[in-house]
Amino acid sequence: MSSGDAPSGSASDDATPVDPAVREALASAARRSAVGHVAPGEAPTASALLAAMGGIRGLIESILPGLSFLVLYTVTQQLAVSVLVPVAVAVVFVVVRLISRTPISSALVGVLGVGLSAGLALITGRPEDNFLPGFVINTVFLVAIVVSLLMRRPLVGAIASLLVPTAADWRRDKAKFRVALIATFMWAGLFAVRLAVELPLYFAEATQALATMKLLLGVPLYAAVLWVTWLLMRAAYGRPTSE
Repeated sequence: MSSGDAPSGSASDDATPVDPAVREALASAARRSAVGHVAPGEAPTASALLAAMGGIRGLIESILPGLSFLVLYTVTQQLAVSVLVPVAVAVVFVVVRLISRTPISSALVGVLGVGLSAGLALITGRPEDNFLPGFVINTVFLVAIVVSLLMRRPLVGAIASLLVPTAADWRRDKAKFRVALIATFMWAGLFAVRLAVELPLYFAEATQALATMKLLLGVPLYAAVLWVTWLLMRAAYGRPTSE
């Protein structure tokens, strides 16, 4: 299949009945995904992108634990303090959300991730093992995206079809399929680049360089790919469905 051609699936393939409860569960998961924050009919703005990434608080919660590890390890070269302080920071985020009565799910996930990373590093005594969970997460996402491409159901298109009515015909509409394909390849590229850059640093035990690249390839790269995905989806999925 060429990158610009939609698959030859019939209309019935897209119209296969799906149990409402299953569809709602899938739609809920789609809304929590990166693409789920993209509004196809709206023009992307810096403020909208910031909101899609969780706002200022979300950015701080995403960046500060990793930044504190980098600073502390650079200054002290002490493993325990470098991994435990980020855990404390993540716990503070949860407490602040509880006090302000805002949703705590993302902060709880952050605590679990930072805590697991710290635990692995403390058990092995290797600071670079603080980054192992991140490698696993990136690999899982990359594999899922590659599988969706091999099945000729690019993941971005599948997610969009659960979120917006105008995406229902995405596998028959060549423009929409092409957008889904390009955007899905971009997300695959994001995870592949992270692994390609960070894994050699992990095996070289270059902890400070690894922490730095994790920060640079984290929020900034995520924001860039999300922005381009938004532009692509607005161009194709934001238009009315052709009769």
